[in-house]
Parts: sequence; structure tokens; C-alpha cells
Amino acid sequence: MTHPMKHLPATEDTFRELAGAADRLLTDLDRLTDADIAAPSRLSGWTRGHVLSHLAAQVPALERLLEWARTGVERPQYADLRARDAEIEAGAGRPAAELAAEVRRTAAHFQQAVENLSEPAWKAVIRPFTGELCTPERILVIRLRELEVHHADLDLGYGFADIPDAALRTITEDVAGHLAQATAATTFELRDEQGAPIHRFGTGGPTVTGTRPDVLAWLTGRSAGEGLTTADGAALPALPGWI
Repeated sequence: MTHPMKHLPATEDTFRELAGAADRLLTDLDRLTDADIAAPSRLSGWTRGHVLSHLAAQVPALERLLEWARTGVERPQYADLRARDAEIEAGAGRPAAELAAEVRRTAAHFQQAVENLSEPAWKAVIRPFTGELCTPERILVIRLRELEVHHADLDLGYGFADIPDAALRTITEDVAGHLAQATAATTFELRDEQGAPIHRFGTGGPTVTGTRPDVLAWLTGRSAGEGLTTADGAALPALPGWI
């Protein structure tokens, strides 16, 4: 089964949603010290500095895709993943104030870039490094997802349960759709704690139930499935790695 990648419309409501996610993150950065930056994040192998370096460096990468949409001239998001990882590593050890300022500056620049993108450009076809063909409306989902998931990764008291419901639903659908594309072997259904369907992977298999925050933590590899259950108590299905 093919799962189309999630998009968000280029509307004032979407732009406000992005700005809100950025503001919540930036508020938490004001109190970080250099020691805080060097401490581990919730993302295995990354310090908080790595997370912030990634959030800052991601903006020009996404803006290259916006430029592709605007001009019609292909601009890859990254030269390759090795170059992306090297850029993150190079910025991870900077002082807290410098990293926070860069995340703030790039967030404002991205917000301006999407709000000023012309209507014809929103209909252009581009390709992020994950390979799917899409319009720039997909970039809005990617940025929202990165802001919210990596805010939780910083381990500053903001978790998946703090993500606003609309954003939580968008991000969960996006991650689930990506994982469903990545494997045809894993079959199961996801439902929330009230039994409402969240996503189906293939046909058949167990039903996995839990709160949407717990589901998203599991899908993104941030938890081993704490808070999730299956009807017969069986082990949770194996998931492919998430980007």
C-alpha cells in the first residue's frame, strides 16, 4: 500500500503553527548554559549542542528546496548525508548563547521565507533528500516535525505530551507514513487510547494501542514502546529505523 507523504497548506493558520512551535523552543533556549549544551540529549549519540546545530543548519537546507521551487533550478537539500552530519558536528560545540542565537536567527529567516514564497512556487515539484516528489507544502510538515520532535529531544521539560494536538496529529501521520513506505513486511494497526484509528501498516497483524504522544515516541525511536499495548499482550511489532 502506498502512503502519500503528509503536506500542510500554505495558509496563515499553518504559518502561525510553525511560529508557535519555534517560539516554544526558543523560550526554553534562553536558560541554557555551556554545560547544558554539552550534556546528552534524549537522542542517542547527540548532545544538546548537536540537536541545536542540526535545527540551525536545517534551515538553509530547506531554503534550498524553496529556492528550487521558486526558480525551477534544482537545488538539493544536502550534497549528501555525510556533508549534513559533518555540518552538525562542526557546530555542536559552540557556546550556548551562540547556538541559541543561531537557532533564533534561522527560525526567523525560515518563517519569512515561507510567508513570502509566491503562489506559483507552492505548486512546484521538488525532491527532499528522503527521495519523495512533493510540493513545498511538504517542507512545512518537515519543519514542524523537526521543531517539535527535537524540542522534546533537548530534555528541557518539554515532551511529546506537550505538543499541541493538531501538530501532534500531523507529525504522527507523517512519521507513520514514512515508516509504512520503508517496509512492507511489518503489518499492524495503530489506535489511540479511545480506540480511534491512527494508522494502518499493511493488512492484518496486531492492534497497537496507546496515547498519541506514546505512539509518536515509539514511532520515532524515542521509546521502546512504553505505554503501548497489544490486544493479546504480544510483543510490539519491529519498526524500521526512522530518519
